[in-house]
Amino acid sequence: MADPKALYQEVILDHNRKPRNFGTLSQASHTAEGHNPLCGDHITLALELRGDAIEGIAFQGESCAICKASASMMTAMVKGKTRQTAETLIKEFRDMATGALDVGQGDHHLGRLTVFAGVRDLPTRVKCAILPWHTLHAAFNSVSSTSTEAGDDPMHAPIGDA
Repeated sequence: MADPKALYQEVILDHNRKPRNFGTLSQASHTAEGHNPLCGDHITLALELRGDAIEGIAFQGESCAICKASASMMTAMVKGKTRQTAETLIKEFRDMATGALDVGQGDHHLGRLTVFAGVRDLPTRVKCAILPWHTLHAAFNSVSSTSTEAGDDPMHAPIGDA
């Protein structure tokens, strides 16, 4: 069986070097900016929603490897899915990263995203991993800017109704 820490590092490095869906989206219907003042992560997320389906998604900005890898995997996972499915993933990812969801129980939809489960043991990096997901939630709700600090802190603010 593969070492979970080695797999985590391999996935983070791969998505940091070759992020999926990195760039701009010409037909964005929703956008949001996310900022993590603690780490300096700053990303812009753009969505093209057609009805309830995520037809297109892209992100850009400057961020640490964990944030960029999380954004890359998130965009790949939600592209083509419904908003409701994405909101479920947002909640499950946040719960996994903060330790509220035990991915070993199997009752989730995270798939390969479980590689981030170990981030819960790195409290200073939890917000790095969560920022793209928090920004996606903001974009869905037409909130132009969000942060991982104060009232916007994704570790304490409720996300969605999933």
